[in-house]
Amino acid sequence: MGIIGAIIAGAIAGWLAGKVMKGNGFGFLKNMLLGIVGGCVGGWLFGVLGFESEGGFIGTIITGLVGAVVILFVADKLKG
Repeated sequence: MGIIGAIIAGAIAGWLAGKVMKGNGFGFLKNMLLGIVGGCVGGWLFGVLGFESEGGFIGTIITGLVGAVVILFVADKLKG
């Protein structure tokens, strides 16, 4: 997947993470950016736990979603 595909998947993951965390998001654009960063965090986290994301575009969205949810959770704890 190219960089554009990764950005799109990250944006979708960030939007989904904002929906999952209900009220703990930072707004549409920031959640999308968190999803893009969350893709990196999710990939690292899955690697540490011994999981591999195999599923193409959907797998990338799931990895980004997990990473973005972790980031939103930590940011919410630090914020409040």
